[in-house]
Amino acid sequence: MLTVVPHNPTVLALPTMPELLAYVHAELCGFDRLDPEQAPLKQAPLVRRGRVCGLVFHVEGPRMLRTSAVWAADENRILLYDSTGVRAREVRLTESPEPVNLKKAA
Repeated sequence: MLTVVPHNPTVLALPTMPELLAYVHAELCGFDRLDPEQAPLKQAPLVRRGRVCGLVFHVEGPRMLRTSAVWAADENRILLYDSTGVRAREVRLTESPEPVNLKKAA
């Protein structure tokens, strides 16, 4: 199966953790028209070589539906995946929360 990713990723500034979380939650719920009130955003730290370098997110819906995203803080990007596991969108960040604060967010 061929994965189609836009050639020009979206570019955003999400300088605070609340802004980043709100954006990811809205996008993940939007893929399958989930109600954000009924589908809470779950997150876990992304660890590389013993250091937290980002966050993994997912939203669960009915019938075992699950969408997910990865915020790679070191790469200043968010990768969003639809419920089939196909990368649906890439977002480049011009501003993002400081990686030193990731342990507190996770």
